[in-house]
Amino acid sequence: MIRNTISLILFLLFTCSILSAQVPTKWRGPNGNGVYEETGLLKKWPESGPEIIWHYEGLGEGHSSPAFANGMIYLSGMIDGEGYIFVLNPQGKLEWKASYGPEFVESYPGSRSTPVIAGDLLYIYSGSGVLTCMDANDGSIKWSRDSFKDFDGKNITWGVTETVVIDGETVFLTPGGKKNNVVALNRFNGELIWTSPGVGELSAYCTPLLVDLPARKLLVTMTADHIIGIDASDGKLLWSYPQTNRWNVHANTPVFYDGDLFCFSGYGQGGVKLDLSSDGSSVKKVWTNKNLDSRIGGIVVIDGYLYGSGDNSREWRCVDWVTGDEKYAATDIGKGVVIYADGLLYCYSDRGELALAEASPEGFNILGSTRVILGTGQHWSHPVIHNKSLFLRHGNVLIAYKI
Repeated sequence: MIRNTISLILFLLFTCSILSAQVPTKWRGPNGNGVYEETGLLKKWPESGPEIIWHYEGLGEGHSSPAFANGMIYLSGMIDGEGYIFVLNPQGKLEWKASYGPEFVESYPGSRSTPVIAGDLLYIYSGSGVLTCMDANDGSIKWSRDSFKDFDGKNITWGVTETVVIDGETVFLTPGGKKNNVVALNRFNGELIWTSPGVGELSAYCTPLLVDLPARKLLVTMTADHIIGIDASDGKLLWSYPQTNRWNVHANTPVFYDGDLFCFSGYGQGGVKLDLSSDGSSVKKVWTNKNLDSRIGGIVVIDGYLYGSGDNSREWRCVDWVTGDEKYAATDIGKGVVIYADGLLYCYSDRGELALAEASPEGFNILGSTRVILGTGQHWSHPVIHNKSLFLRHGNVLIAYKI
């Protein structure tokens, strides 16, 4: 009896470890919403800023974030027009790198999408619309699909920036074609599972949001002029809502909180809170806020308040989730990216400022700051928190800070 019990426990532990290893990584944290579950972090930084533990130089050109899986750090970068996956160990040493093909060399050249790792497989979507599945242990290519050639898509002005979403055996992406607007592929072989015409618009730099509702799984994304909701099981378009701006740029992943959605875009468009029906089949407007017009910096919702910065409206803001009322607007640092952990906002401005602030509707209280001087190019990448460290990619450099 004891032997059988021990065998059952060992089997369950083994099964759980396998299932855990297959959980796919996500852009912007474990739930794709910019919120990290780390605790015991510094509540205030030294005057000189957080200590740099190490940095790795040599990533080439790129704007993506690091992904953590299998005890390693995965990044994408471009060198001489070729896209590469770089794999670092926890000490910041290069273990290997492997090419996944040509990358985007036009305006703001470099890799855009963050690698997604699920078990022993890695997925990277190039700025030129090619999705490649690689072995996460050595970078060998398993399969690839050209979303423009295979699915009647077309590239957009600043190149594809979507990080693909994986659920079980399915990988979702947005070619932006008239017929094949959003598609679901078998992640093991790249074969088409379903295709959705959406509303027939070009893609819009948006990484989709997968919402797991009791009635269905809902895929929410933004294309050129609309927010769209698609049944993730069969590709049926359930609803659409107008969302447009000057350049058809909607690079922020929608946020799901307390049963509703918040979708937001830059260039003065701002954000809209949508009341989502319990079965995900419809939406209706609750309120809008033109000042929450982050272009590429994301937003977080903490204890019923939204935190983030704008684009045309450059201030950092706190807005009540229920009413849409603004609690403060601050200009202490430039506009940029926000993530959250352990009661704190981590803000990275497009001027290279890295700041720690309270997540409180009472005010934008900065608890420490530094300036990112390592690296190259634009200060656009979204930081990642992992094992009590903050990892920030600035062009050709990845920096690990002790936080």
